Amino acid sequence: MSETVLVVEDETALRETLAYTLKKEGYQVQTAVDGRAALEMARQSRPDLILLDIMLPEMDGFEVCRVLRREMSTPILMLTARDDEIDRVVGLEVGADDYLSKPFSMRELMARVKAQLRRTRLLRAELEQGREIAAPAQDVLSFGNLSINRTRAEVTLDGTPLQLKPQEYQLLLFFAEHKGQMLSRDFVLERVWGWDFTGDSRTVDVHVRWLRQKIEEDPSSPQRIVTVRGGGYRFEG
Repeated sequence: MSETVLVVEDETALRETLAYTLKKEGYQVQTAVDGRAALEMARQSRPDLILLDIMLPEMDGFEVCRVLRREMSTPILMLTARDDEIDRVVGLEVGADDYLSKPFSMRELMARVKAQLRRTRLLRAELEQGREIAAPAQDVLSFGNLSINRTRAEVTLDGTPLQLKPQEYQLLLFFAEHKGQMLSRDFVLERVWGWDFTGDSRTVDVHVRWLRQKIEEDPSSPQRIVTVRGGGYRFEG
């Protein structure tokens, strides 16, 4: 069964072009023209990926993304009409997985779409495997009240499973596997997001902030994921 992409775009010409291109690549496509319709459709159909414009009637893309992120971990690729850094930062902070500034080429768009769906498929495969195979003791990384089960792709804090987005899980696992090492933002970006990711190192900062909110006793004074001034991050466990 082909994967489903929800296209949320109020500009008719662009919406139809996106839908045509995605269908040509073999994806099932759903479309919405405003923020409220996008929320309803996403909740009903649970698409595999959402292409979300920022400037929308009824409810803007930032608010749509913020609401959806509380309800599902579906990858969200935001489309912005401006190349302003603030748009990209806000998009990541409200939960977007990637962003693309207009005008963009369909070739670049498809590369981003395929990269996001590929990451989702890999994590889904890990989860399916975890349901069938009990994790051996050595495949569980424990750091006090924090445990990472690599076979199940599951993280628990005080025995309670944490709801992590795919990239949050991959980032935490990467940090844990390199405990005590100073890891530069660019190195983390390349190893966790992949060489074909075209975002910048601020993406790492945003995801670290999200992780701290979930695993740190006091996110404002982190003890597990420590910032190395001028360098990057170090996981202390």
